[in-house]
Amino acid sequence: MAKKAMIEREKKRERLVAKYAAKRAELKEIAADESKPMEERFKARLKLAKLPRNSSATRLHNRCQLTGRPHAYYRKLKVSRIALRELGSAGQIPGMVKSSW
Repeated sequence: MAKKAMIEREKKRERLVAKYAAKRAELKEIAADESKPMEERFKARLKLAKLPRNSSATRLHNRCQLTGRPHAYYRKLKVSRIALRELGSAGQIPGMVKSSW
């Protein structure tokens, strides 16, 4: 089980990303537009830099919904490999059978 503080920090980042997504997209669009004057594009870059770092989508990290584990994460199921194995063994995932030979 991951530390609760790490899980809460990740949730806070998700909220910040959602809050600033539109503003970040707008500023990035202005900064990337070649037809706009150089000063305006530079100002957009400065405003983008002023936004909180954790509002960037690249700062997010996928975590297991059950345990909070950040590694070995299956995107389709939103759980880690360990949680997936436990759920599969318990018969909680339809069609999944634990292999043995």
